Amino acid sequence: MTNHIIIVGGGVMGSSTAYHLRKLGYEGEVTVFEKDPIYEYSSTPRSAGGIRQLFTTEINIKLSRYSLQQYKKFSETMKINGEPAAIDFRQQGYLFLATDTMLSAIFDQKKLQNDMGVPSQFLEPRELLSIIPELNIDDLAGGLFCREDGYLDPYSVMQAYKHEARENGVTYIPEEVDTILHERHQVTGVRTTNGLTVKAHTVINCAGAWGAELSEKIGLPVPVVALKRQIFLFDPAVPLKRALPLTVDPTGVYFRHEGDRIITGFSDNVKPGYDFSWKRSHFDELWPILANRISNFERLKLESGWAGLYDYNTKDQNAIIGAHPELKGYYMALGFSGHGMQQAPGVGLGLAELICKGQYETLDLTPLRFERFAENDLVREQAIV
Repeated sequence: MTNHIIIVGGGVMGSSTAYHLRKLGYEGEVTVFEKDPIYEYSSTPRSAGGIRQLFTTEINIKLSRYSLQQYKKFSETMKINGEPAAIDFRQQGYLFLATDTMLSAIFDQKKLQNDMGVPSQFLEPRELLSIIPELNIDDLAGGLFCREDGYLDPYSVMQAYKHEARENGVTYIPEEVDTILHERHQVTGVRTTNGLTVKAHTVINCAGAWGAELSEKIGLPVPVVALKRQIFLFDPAVPLKRALPLTVDPTGVYFRHEGDRIITGFSDNVKPGYDFSWKRSHFDELWPILANRISNFERLKLESGWAGLYDYNTKDQNAIIGAHPELKGYYMALGFSGHGMQQAPGVGLGLAELICKGQYETLDLTPLRFERFAENDLVREQAIV
């Protein structure tokens, strides 16, 4: 069997994995198949770009803490044509607003985060005004805030990983993988929709919202569906005094600055499927919530927006990472449910270590193994945006 690793999906997860394989010294052939070479429908550039440590499970906190450190020094460690990779990382913070009924959970989350080194802090209602002076705090009991967190440009991160991977001999092929080939419970390669067959001893499924369909084709279903998420960009009539942290309202509506504009969204209930339609009318549901929370949003101009896909894990809303127990050489990084962007550095490194060294070394990603579903050892994350 040829010493060849194939990665299906060239978004941030696939490109981070390719980059880390080379960084760890893997000398065999590495090929990334990306069916959408301009990334028009890729989930990476359609992400809101949030980077946070405010999670409720140890594994997600560990992953995000590691990735945060990588993003802080990204422009130093990653270069494009010799120039620092500009990812526009802004540590404006992350803020979860809370009502009375949410306080018990918020305090539990804060304790776990603090125990793991996350400098999250509980802010009383009046203290929230020091972060967002225009905030309506009438119905709020406080908020959970982490000043280290923030947001960045997802597309630039992905392009930096891709550039470095290609500079180190990784091949990107703009074709769609139709199926993963295998014999006697061992991966043997892939076949593209154009009929191209490529042999490999290892295939990594980083196909995001399309990854479940690929796995289903070879009789290895995963509990992941594609869910549409819409983002709206608007211009408030009255500018805010300070740059916003990425703020999550108790209703689930989130908002943050994008330059001098604001982007906002909400995890609405939709049917699974590959739907990229963007509807201005959906903003009508968000606007009263936004206007109630910040008076500057009472008058605004909705300028544009877009829709992207979550690869949503229906079992516990967390990633599925690692080798599949029923097919040797088949690895996955799927089901991130909206927090893949902020975990990409740690996941790419973890997969590379698992494949090159046979075990995790830097971060133990075992809790996110596929086998947890059969073992009823789910990772239940409460802070899903």
